[in-house]
Amino acid sequence: MAEYKRPQSEQEFDQNFKQKKPLMNQTEAYMESSRCLFCYDAPCVQACPTHIDIPLFIKQIHTGNAEGAARTIYDMNWMGNACGKVCPTQVLCEGACVFNHQHVKPIEIGRLQNYATNKVMEAGKSLFHSGSPKGKKVAIIGAGPAGISCACELSVLGYSVTIFEAKDKPSGLTVYGTAPYKITNEEALTEMEYLQKQLSFKINYSSPVSNADDLQKLEAEFDAIFLGVGNGPTAALHLPGEDFENVIGAVEFVETLRIQKHRVQVPDRIVVIGGGNTAMDAASESARMGASQVYLAYRRSKEQMGAYWFEYDLAVSAGVKSIFNASPLEILGKDKATGVRFIKTTQENGRIKEVPGSEFVLECDLVIKATGQAKMAEFLTQIKGLELDKSNRILVHPETFQTGNPKYFAGGDAVNGGAEVVNGAFEGKQAARGIHQYLLPHSSYDSKS
Repeated sequence: MAEYKRPQSEQEFDQNFKQKKPLMNQTEAYMESSRCLFCYDAPCVQACPTHIDIPLFIKQIHTGNAEGAARTIYDMNWMGNACGKVCPTQVLCEGACVFNHQHVKPIEIGRLQNYATNKVMEAGKSLFHSGSPKGKKVAIIGAGPAGISCACELSVLGYSVTIFEAKDKPSGLTVYGTAPYKITNEEALTEMEYLQKQLSFKINYSSPVSNADDLQKLEAEFDAIFLGVGNGPTAALHLPGEDFENVIGAVEFVETLRIQKHRVQVPDRIVVIGGGNTAMDAASESARMGASQVYLAYRRSKEQMGAYWFEYDLAVSAGVKSIFNASPLEILGKDKATGVRFIKTTQENGRIKEVPGSEFVLECDLVIKATGQAKMAEFLTQIKGLELDKSNRILVHPETFQTGNPKYFAGGDAVNGGAEVVNGAFEGKQAARGIHQYLLPHSSYDSKS
């Protein structure tokens, strides 16, 4: 029997996908901020990829200065509100909180961050503005966390910025690739509108840049180009039956659910193949949509999963069952999948070995592949001078994020292979500084005001 009833309305959908980090009220924020020890060498700051001054913004919240707290956050992270909700804080800032060593609940840094930034957005309070025009134009390909962050920083520095986005909405992963219980579409889009209204960068939607001709036009019109293209669709398993109509990628499943919500109909029996965070999201979402039987199958052991432990626990709490040391051999059926044939595995010297005679079948009505995303190699190899590593990730300078082609800079998943929203935000901001050095090498870095 399913743990969740199938949602028939948006209200029921929202009920099934209650927010993991609900917005604090003023009293909650005051009480939680009072717990902070304001450590001198705060480990939470070191654990944050964007190095937000966490003790400072918490103290500002505690003294009633939410605007100051929001400025402290956005000074370092242009995706400050979204990151307060979607960041894996358990393994980043909150995971580093000194209270963990005393077996005391760590400070809820993510929710406090979300509280402060939400306050200024609700009030429509502008914290930043575009800098004095530099007379230079920058194109950004992709309106994901890296691209938006790069656009914000460049706008503050005085550059004319145009983002080219293939889809009809901004924000990349936070709208299209994140489980609904982490952040709502409305929250993600509100932050994008808030930032764009202050900094006036342009976004051309439904404007994919996909070939050499498109790139040449950008090169002729713009002084620098930032690649925030992310990763591609779900990678192929290369299994028989993979092309059946009810076999889909986890990335595509999550995106469809984010956009269509309760209108998505999931069948009763689902098998999710994979062991990463996206697999956990797809499995948990399937259960929350009313599927009566959701199996998560991974070819290695539980301890070797790429997913965070709390993401796995969340899936299990939604009713997902898991099978480890099981490698898929074939998707069964005719035109439509009816099951997946697996074989049990062991490991010797770190290598997976199949156990002879251990094959078994999981019957299902839908197969979700959560086996990583294909890289954008076919597109990226059209850029002269751009270098890729063996995994088809873009090679960049570690500080400026400049590529082998000096006019191009890059950040986000296309560089890091698929990390968190906060990593993309950091890399986009650093790339903007690198672009500033490239276009105006004798200018000092302008601080925000």
